[in-house]
Amino acid sequence: MRRTTTRRTRARALGTLATAAAVALSACAAPVSNRTGTADDGYASWEDVAADARGQEVSLWMWGGDEKGNAYVDDVLAPAAADQGVTLRRVPVADTADALNRVVSELQAGQDSDGAVDLVWVNGENFRTGQQAGAWECGWTDLLPNSAYLDPTDPLLAEDFGTPVEGCESPWHKAQFALAYDAADVQHPPTSLTELFDWARAHPGRFTYPAPPDFTGSAFLRQSLYEVTGGPEQVPAGPDDDGAAGATSALWAELADLEPSLWRGGDTYPRDAAALDDLFAGDQVDFTMTYGPATLDARVADGTFPETTRVLTLDDGTLGNASFLAIPANAAHQAGAMVVADLALAPEQQLAKADPAVWGQYPVLELDRVPDDLAEQFADLAPSTVVPPFDELSRGADPELSADWVAPLERGWRDNVLTGQR
Repeated sequence: MRRTTTRRTRARALGTLATAAAVALSACAAPVSNRTGTADDGYASWEDVAADARGQEVSLWMWGGDEKGNAYVDDVLAPAAADQGVTLRRVPVADTADALNRVVSELQAGQDSDGAVDLVWVNGENFRTGQQAGAWECGWTDLLPNSAYLDPTDPLLAEDFGTPVEGCESPWHKAQFALAYDAADVQHPPTSLTELFDWARAHPGRFTYPAPPDFTGSAFLRQSLYEVTGGPEQVPAGPDDDGAAGATSALWAELADLEPSLWRGGDTYPRDAAALDDLFAGDQVDFTMTYGPATLDARVADGTFPETTRVLTLDDGTLGNASFLAIPANAAHQAGAMVVADLALAPEQQLAKADPAVWGQYPVLELDRVPDDLAEQFADLAPSTVVPPFDELSRGADPELSADWVAPLERGWRDNVLTGQR
């Protein structure tokens, strides 16, 4: 097993970006600034962007813990960028907050150009915080030629954890929260989280979840909040709204009651999703969970997970969202970053990324808009015995909570479940 979080060590310290939210920086605005010219210049056409991008080196700051994602960027996306005269350099980080903190620190110091970060694979919470701090460039996504392949009515692309996108980030791929189980050991799989909790009580030690603030563990909290309250429509819009305290009290009561039935009696939790995967691979638990279920095929194919691994289909659906790329307001190589973000939307790139052998991420494109030959190749991707098709998996998908909920839920879990304060 890799890393664990115990009662003695408590949860990993929550990274705070409060200073970022409080910084009084000017809001992003269109037209898109041309950082090589004057502050009032703008890109009038994609040709201008492409010409300015040639010779630029773009630093893409992204979570470095996904080996397939790293390999996709290095071996597929970067060569495509090079063909357009842009050098793509991947900068691995342990947390997206590291990239945002760097941007905000530079802006606080008055560095409104030539920043170290050109492009960020950003999550919803940090996107919202960056918006509040004026950290993101906006008004550039409509210039991307490959945005023509997107469905402008797709709600997953309009908001990021409740924060309107408004041209300040470009979609990269879709995701769906999912639990996976070993069908050899779970003969009658649950069809709801409530049934899963009951299963865990009946099979002590065979279930657990990553300790928040791990991304997947935090998603499990949000999914569980929906379950104990009766669905998304029953959860207040924000953690300070009427009814929020009652909803979270019900959640903490359920998880505290479940704790003695968890792996090692709930005395220790996997520190992150990778540690939970290790437990599942080692047959110490019968369930794992992920916000990227398409990647499960590769884990089965390489023998890490058992051949009997299957995705748990829940009657009421699970959380769904989209992943985005954002450009900092002070990016040194803004044109090059736009070229990379556009390439990331190209049908050829989305097809390669959707292949489980490459990365296995769900495309954000509306396939009816994609050229017929490429649409056929999407349809011909090898069917999975592990993961249902995305349209089936995402049926009845739950919208993500507002990003305002994320940190309070993580703190609440630490205070009311991990520390044993019932």
